[in-house]
Amino acid sequence: MASTPRTDPITLVGLVFESSAGLRRALAPSLDNQLGVGGQSFELLIRLARSDGHRLRMSDLAHQSGLSPSGLSRAVDRLVEAGLAQRESCPNDRRGTFASLTERGIRRMQEALARHRLDVYALFEGVLSDEEQAVLASLLERLRERVHPGADAVSEEPCLGLHELSARPVGTTHAEMNELPAAR
Repeated sequence: MASTPRTDPITLVGLVFESSAGLRRALAPSLDNQLGVGGQSFELLIRLARSDGHRLRMSDLAHQSGLSPSGLSRAVDRLVEAGLAQRESCPNDRRGTFASLTERGIRRMQEALARHRLDVYALFEGVLSDEEQAVLASLLERLRERVHPGADAVSEEPCLGLHELSARPVGTTHAEMNELPAAR
């Protein structure tokens, strides 16, 4: 069966790119004003803001964002300089480093997301029904999984904090630690 102009894969990819570019143009100025940093930085900040403890391993953040390790390191440097993020070392894995939001970063993201939510609602108003938004989200998630597998993945191996390390019996594995009763 031949593709019609609207369902031709080239046209579909073009529509995704054009929509993405239009959304970035429409939303970037407000985000720049709220956070003082641009689009790539916002993507990293929102990933941190939505993660447990407002932090992610640098390797997970690089994978999720599609940045190379050196590109991510430079981007996180800019966030650190802006006082929005910090690096945290992993006490039980010297190779492991986290990027995390600072208190200032958390406050600024809360303010920026409140404004961002209003801007996004204004763009979607009258364009997509709630049902259509749910269908679009489902379709985009499937497409993302195909073109960027694991874009929302997080390492299974936890990085134990100092208090957790001191409570961990010698020779206990990470998996076994998860089965131990919580220390009081």
